[in-house]
Amino acid sequence: MSEGTGFSINGPETLRGAVLLVLVGLLMTGYGAYDYAQQSSALTNAVEVDAELVEKGVETSSGGRRSGVSHRPTVRYTYEYDGTAYTSTNVFPANIAPTYDTEDAARSVLNGYETGATVTVYVPPGDPDDAYLKHQESNAPLLAVGIGLFFVIFSGVSAVRHL
Repeated sequence: MSEGTGFSINGPETLRGAVLLVLVGLLMTGYGAYDYAQQSSALTNAVEVDAELVEKGVETSSGGRRSGVSHRPTVRYTYEYDGTAYTSTNVFPANIAPTYDTEDAARSVLNGYETGATVTVYVPPGDPDDAYLKHQESNAPLLAVGIGLFFVIFSGVSAVRHL
């Protein structure tokens, strides 16, 4: 911390550390962009299929945003596509799943879905084992892109300072 401002971020102390963080940022940005493109394709091309909802719940983990705890809705359902039986646990089409600050918020995502009931799921024809329950876009991949870009810019500036 510096005197007067109360807050200072100096970045990595070595060029190697800065380059490493640039690489981490590029990987995160790339994966977020890939996941967003995959999500967009799944939303565009998915086929509706009936499935049986086997279980639903909420998973809680530490390390969340403000409260230090995050919550994620969970499901497991079985379905048949093109004569083959599948099981999936995807709520959304993106691999990077959104998390919620409260258990109630995560639970509300699954309101209206009952265990043992027949539900509609969405199956990408090119990847039928990757069905999802909610046919809606998640912003989680874009958040990963933003965080990755922050790492790239912040670490890139730090790397330039070390040259």
